Amino acid sequence: MPDVALWRRLLAEFLGTGLLVSVVVGSGVMATTLSPDDVGLQLVENSLATALALGVLILVFAPISGAHFNPVVTAVAWLTAKRTTPLADAGAYVAVQIVGGIAGAVLANLVFDQPAVAWSTTERAAGHLWLGEVVATAGLVLVIFALVRAGRTAAIPAAVGAYIGAAYWFTSSTSFANPAVTIGRAFTDTFAGIAPTSVPAFVLAQLVGAGLGLGIVLLLHPRRVAQPIPTTTELSRNPR
Repeated sequence: MPDVALWRRLLAEFLGTGLLVSVVVGSGVMATTLSPDDVGLQLVENSLATALALGVLILVFAPISGAHFNPVVTAVAWLTAKRTTPLADAGAYVAVQIVGGIAGAVLANLVFDQPAVAWSTTERAAGHLWLGEVVATAGLVLVIFALVRAGRTAAIPAAVGAYIGAAYWFTSSTSFANPAVTIGRAFTDTFAGIAPTSVPAFVLAQLVGAGLGLGIVLLLHPRRVAQPIPTTTELSRNPR
């Protein structure tokens, strides 16, 4: 999407990431309000809202920015596109994703009459949780870029939404799988929060998972894609 101005792409990434985090946090607050004594039902409500919203957000913003909403997706897109996109553009994507994630958490806090910033006290620091993040992120990268390389980009919104919704349940970490979302969730002391001290290890696990997922993609689809950063829409025209 080189014909789309960079500032528009960055705005789309900011809004998309912010709205995603707002949905994750807001649906978590609503779930604990509606089902205060049933943690399983809370997770159903939180995961369903996130899965549906993620699919919609990708559909809305993909024509503008590629709808990455995730620094590891941007990094893998840059690497698999033979780095034809300027590194500064990729860095700008990551920066606005992180800022958008924080803004989304603040927005959700305000919508539910919470303090604008309330550092999470939910510690998520254990080896099995980090392993869960490795698995969740590797799977996300595999889903996106296997579909990209197979020329089936139209399936990405539904596939990514379905995968994240399922990964809430089959990973011990409930599948953050996104450094920007992880950082944003540190700003809310609600159901979806993560203590700031737990963030670095989660992000490191996500980076490891992204590398693992990329390795699997390259084994399955060895031909590289020569496209600029917004892969999810451009590649539908020229998948190989």
